[in-house]
Amino acid sequence: MHQRTETLTVETRGAGLYEITDQVAGWLRQVGITTGILTVFVQHTSASLLCQENADPEVQRDLERFFRRLVPDGDPLFRHVAEGPDDMPAHVKAALTAASLTLPIHAGRLALGTWQGLFLYEHRRHPHQRRVLLHAIGDATSGTPGGSLPSPPLA
Repeated sequence: MHQRTETLTVETRGAGLYEITDQVAGWLRQVGITTGILTVFVQHTSASLLCQENADPEVQRDLERFFRRLVPDGDPLFRHVAEGPDDMPAHVKAALTAASLTLPIHAGRLALGTWQGLFLYEHRRHPHQRRVLLHAIGDATSGTPGGSLPSPPLA
């Protein structure tokens, strides 16, 4: 059993979905784990993660429209406005989506469906640097990219 971790930094330009599939898949190819589980975790409370269709960009725009209607910025219901009218709505959107995703690794690749992609979902209006932690655990075999992985040291 082998484990690897990495932190991706995603630069956002404001609210929206940012596809990270290629970055995650590229890292996974380098680590050489062929069968296992990948956990993806966003280290923020006003951004989230989605596994969503990546073929038609209208899907992402529809999701954005839906969440803007469901949780509008500046809603007088919210008292937590210290960082602006989009702050509490961003927390609510993050609570309704996911801070982490668990994905299977099969044959050294993410076992995503044909139209599935991984997205960081930025809920704030202004640009941010978001940290996304990757943790892969599983088996590695020789002959894969990166070869056989050494066992981690015993504590």
